[in-house]
Amino acid sequence: MSIDANKDLARAYFTAFLERDGAWWQRHIAPEFVRHDPGLTFAVRGPEGVARLGEVLHGGVTEMALPIDEVVAEGDRVLVRLRFQGRHTGDLMGLAPSDRSIDIAVMDLFRIVDGRLVEHWALLDNLGLLKQVGALPA
Repeated sequence: MSIDANKDLARAYFTAFLERDGAWWQRHIAPEFVRHDPGLTFAVRGPEGVARLGEVLHGGVTEMALPIDEVVAEGDRVLVRLRFQGRHTGDLMGLAPSDRSIDIAVMDLFRIVDGRLVEHWALLDNLGLLKQVGALPA
């Protein structure tokens, strides 16, 4: 795939995530896909793992938005700089609902092979998230 096609695939991941598009995940996320994310307490592997992540995040955050600020690509890697936004209205990995707004920075690096996402490194402003939902002093 071309660099532009890889960038389009990475952008489409976020649309599919917001829409919980399981059919898209099955087509574009490799069975051996793994997400490296030190902020999670569970493994995200394959389309099923992405579905589980979606259940957790959508269950804790409503009005979710993932505006993309920048997409950079080289070879089989695509880096996406974006925001994770929404309202904390449900349990979010053990954090009781606060009904507060969330707006944190995210950096996602994807590795793409043969038109499928095979690896994902996620870095989120978890400290900012904890402060915004009131779990830590601001």
